[in-house]
Amino acid sequence: MHITIVGIGSRGDVQPYIGLGEGLAAAGHDIRIAAQEEFRPVVESRGLSFSPIDYDPAVLLGSEEGVSWLESGRNPIAFMARLVEALGPLSLKVAEGVLAATDGTDAVIASVLGVSAYHVAEARGIPYIGAFLQPIHPTRAFPAFPLLRDLGPWGNVASARLGAVALELPFRRGLNAFRRDVLGLPPRRDVDFVGSLMRERVPVLYGFSPNLVPRPADWPPEARLCGYWTLRVRRDWEPDPKLAAFLEDGPPPVFVGFGSMRPRDPRRTSAIVVDALRRAGRRGIVAAGWAGLEADGEDLHVVGEVPHDWLFPRCAAVVHHGGAGTTATAVRAGVPSFAVPFFADQFFWAARTAREGVGPDPLPARRLEAGRLAAGIRVAVSDPGMRDRAAAAGARLAAEDGVAAAAAVLPRVLDGRAAGSGRSRLRAVGARAAGTATVGAARLRRPTARR
Repeated sequence: MHITIVGIGSRGDVQPYIGLGEGLAAAGHDIRIAAQEEFRPVVESRGLSFSPIDYDPAVLLGSEEGVSWLESGRNPIAFMARLVEALGPLSLKVAEGVLAATDGTDAVIASVLGVSAYHVAEARGIPYIGAFLQPIHPTRAFPAFPLLRDLGPWGNVASARLGAVALELPFRRGLNAFRRDVLGLPPRRDVDFVGSLMRERVPVLYGFSPNLVPRPADWPPEARLCGYWTLRVRRDWEPDPKLAAFLEDGPPPVFVGFGSMRPRDPRRTSAIVVDALRRAGRRGIVAAGWAGLEADGEDLHVVGEVPHDWLFPRCAAVVHHGGAGTTATAVRAGVPSFAVPFFADQFFWAARTAREGVGPDPLPARRLEAGRLAAGIRVAVSDPGMRDRAAAAGARLAAEDGVAAAAAVLPRVLDGRAAGSGRSRLRAVGARAAGTATVGAARLRRPTARR
């Protein structure tokens, strides 16, 4: 089949979907990845086709709205208010990119932020499959991911349902306009995207490990926990000679990097990181990331884009922001993982690593200062029990193959969705592009399966 995979977000958000696409291509499918333009080189280097989506989270997170969004931290009300402000206007841009990317495809697989794919699939009459890196189905086992505190069985379920409504709100107005004006579909009255998925028994593939998040007993059968979708380092990849020399020139360093997070004052954050590493008496590799962190000295080395699954096993510990993809790579590396979460699901993954005993208690970014960061680094590198648990957890994750698990279940999932998609509504689709262009019904014609 020809399958379009929609991944939206930073590198840690998109890279697992490229790994999934590579595995599905190896299983015989024709794969197209829809993502931001910056991912075109890595997608095409893996032999996959690419379709651009005009959305740049780096610009968003670097804006005043984005910084305020990150600073909202764990407060779910403030977080959702900032999310609506920051992401709402972008929903139509993303939806238009998804529509173009799914032209001629047989099925669409999409991330949480690719929610517009659900509506496009309805109009095209093709199967939609959710592919999520965070748990969004309600469960009694744990609360919605912006929360750390367990609210009890029914409180946890209620928090997830409220979170699902909040997830829909930033996109609701734009997507309903897109349904009406472009897809020719009636607006949706419900505001619970996850509830819609459950009522329609839409299959969802989860790309994280049951060793870190055991599958809740009360999840529906359509929620399938596959394991992590790993994009392996290419065999021809070579590190920068200066990085290789730094790694060989002393004991394993501590990695510190916050990925796509952009603190309000990157210079202050850089100074805190450098001070903490020196207080802890450790050599450090500092990832510049989107914040442009800086460091000087023979005991420190600054890196740009380096494959984490190559670098992390060569480090004594990993200090990171707690993103889903970075957390997965850090735990799989078998070294202690110290999380400094900024917002949203980062708190969930930070709590999970601490709960498994593979890292110190998380240090929220809003409380980041050199003394606390140095104390956590000391624990991560000196606690022998933590090192042993981290090594054991890494071995368990290394034995998993989430991509293979997803590829194995996909034929059954697609067969079921293809049978159900016959009730999808193909309509004459009218759109206004520059006030005049029209997208005809032929554009949304259901394609003939290639395989």
